[in-house]
Parts: sequence; C-alpha cells; structure tokens
Amino acid sequence: MELEQFIVEAKARTYVSGGKTSASSRSNSHDLRYENGEWSYLDSYFGGTDFVGQEAVWCNGEPLWSMCYYGQILKAGLIDAERAGETILAALSEMYAQGRFLGGFKWSGPHGDYVDSSVGDVSSFEGKEVIIVGDDIAYQLRYFGGLIKA
Repeated sequence: MELEQFIVEAKARTYVSGGKTSASSRSNSHDLRYENGEWSYLDSYFGGTDFVGQEAVWCNGEPLWSMCYYGQILKAGLIDAERAGETILAALSEMYAQGRFLGGFKWSGPHGDYVDSSVGDVSSFEGKEVIIVGDDIAYQLRYFGGLIKA
C-alpha cells in the first residue's frame, strides 16, 4: 500500500466516518486510531470549537509521516461548531472519496462553501481549509506536515 493511499483510507475511516475513539494518549486528548496491516494512524487533538491536533502514520512501527493543525471559528455570528462540523464532514467525505486529502478542493453545502488549498505534496506541504459564509471566512483551519526522516 502507498503512503498517500493509506492516509486517505485512515482519514476516511476515523473522523469522517465517526470512527471509534480510543484511549487518550495525552491528558484530555481526543484520539482516533486506525490500522491496516503494517500501517497505523493516530489523530490526536484537543478542544472543540477551537482545536489543535496532530496526525501521524507509522509503517512497521516506525514513524513515517505527520501533520499538525489548528482550527477555529472566526465569525461565531455566521457559523457555529455544529454547522462547521457538518460542512467539514460532508466536504471531506467527498474529497476522500476522490482518493485525495490535499488542497485544490471546493464544496458547497447548506451552511457555506468549503475551500481547501495547499502547496506541496504528501512529502512536505502546508495549507488551509476555510468555510465561507456569504463573503466572509467564518471558519479556518491551517495545517502543515510531511515525511519524518531519522
């Protein structure tokens, strides 16, 4: 299995699908785990409306890839955590169904327009996802990551 294929599979099988949470790896963290053969994935985050987290992938027990992120509601009068979550889940479900997880993706739903933009590839990248309501960015998440080398 290729790394990028596993990342998309893991993301689709955890957060987006309402994946089963696992025991916290750190005090008060929310953790989602997924494994397939020699590959394993962990998404560990803190918070709710505003949140920070890290995803990591191991192959045969060796850390191989990671991504860090911080998301927040910017305009609470335009969107709340529930509507932002619904929008993100629907948009990411579509993006992962296309077999990808980085930028160049737009999706429109009842609570706003989701836009994900990034530079780089699975080996080294940075980007952001936003939800636009009317003409305003109401929610934003920034992310960055890439390969881990010893």
